[in-house]
Amino acid sequence: MEISNEIPDGINLPTHIGIIMDGNGRWATKNNKDRSYGHEQGAVVAEKVIEWTKEFNVKYLTLYTFSEENWKRPKEEIDFLFELFVGYFQVNFKKIIDNGVKIEFIGRIDKLPDEVFKSCIEIREMSSQNKDLTVILALNYSGRQEIVDAVNKILNQSKEQVSIEDINENLYLSNVPYPDLIIRTAGEKRLSNFLLWQSAYAELYFTDVLWPDFSREEYIKALLDYSKRERKFGAIPIQANINQVE
Repeated sequence: MEISNEIPDGINLPTHIGIIMDGNGRWATKNNKDRSYGHEQGAVVAEKVIEWTKEFNVKYLTLYTFSEENWKRPKEEIDFLFELFVGYFQVNFKKIIDNGVKIEFIGRIDKLPDEVFKSCIEIREMSSQNKDLTVILALNYSGRQEIVDAVNKILNQSKEQVSIEDINENLYLSNVPYPDLIIRTAGEKRLSNFLLWQSAYAELYFTDVLWPDFSREEYIKALLDYSKRERKFGAIPIQANINQVE
């Protein structure tokens, strides 16, 4: 079926989208290129997705950028990824920020190399007043670790019992609504430790498209699929884009 290049008027859109950007390495192999080239092309697509998300008037976008498990990759690949991030910040992020985008981070960014950590802080401060779209980069991130960190924060408050509300309030970005839609590319059908707590009732969309080939049309296809779903949250059907944060 042919997919329009535009979002139809009046459809239900998510407030918050999370994307697991998978397939850079496989795309590079498929095209007889080095994995580093796949990551470069993936960064180009990520920038386009940010632009499209703002255009679609979605308010929050979380991109799974580097997980704690990614430290198991070869050192040369990790070093390249960090160099790509810092270089991309210096060249491209100012344009993104000037377009009204606020940049936030989740994950243990303080454990990253100094240059990467300083870039994160600078990006966050430069964009702090923007309101059109909040882009959250999950960097050195683990969904399990986020829950553990939240519980430890609660225990440090001398509480004897932990409630759901306590964890909600002590997540890395407790003021951000939970994701309505999680998109994963490259054919895998799992969350891979991404936003585990927040995604309890998220709608999931899986596509075989490798991340560097992820297009505007494929993005719209995911949004159209989401718009047709009934979100029940264990009860009667309700309209999409409910904000679950209390």
